[in-house]
Amino acid sequence: MDLSKLESIFGKHLLTKEGKVSTGVALKGKTTLCLYFSAQWCPPCRQFTPVLSEVYSSEEKGTDVEVVFISSDRDEASFDAYYGKMPWCALPFDAANEKADLSKEYGIRGIPTLVILKKDGTVEKNGREHVMEKKKLMFD
Repeated sequence: MDLSKLESIFGKHLLTKEGKVSTGVALKGKTTLCLYFSAQWCPPCRQFTPVLSEVYSSEEKGTDVEVVFISSDRDEASFDAYYGKMPWCALPFDAANEKADLSKEYGIRGIPTLVILKKDGTVEKNGREHVMEKKKLMFD
């Protein structure tokens, strides 16, 4: 994906464990993006996040795959605490317009939802089920 496309999707910045960085830097070299719609207050989310973290850390970290957390948390303190348990990047909490656009674009009706934007340009909306079943992010 090119930088202008990424910035039009996520805005100019994403959060990483090192802090706020440009979207291009955060996603450099990534060809498969997983959009993780979740929130700390959601019990199914709190059950799925450790599974996704384990799969990401053991199978995908360091590859061309990146997960972007898109929060439905009610306040920034909850966002910070929940994101602190995740090994990937995140849409900043205050990026409400981008979150609304992404939710509309991918038809998000509930959380947790994992949308996978694959290398070939296709969109896989059942990423959560795939991860739970296959214990991996990449589709064969």
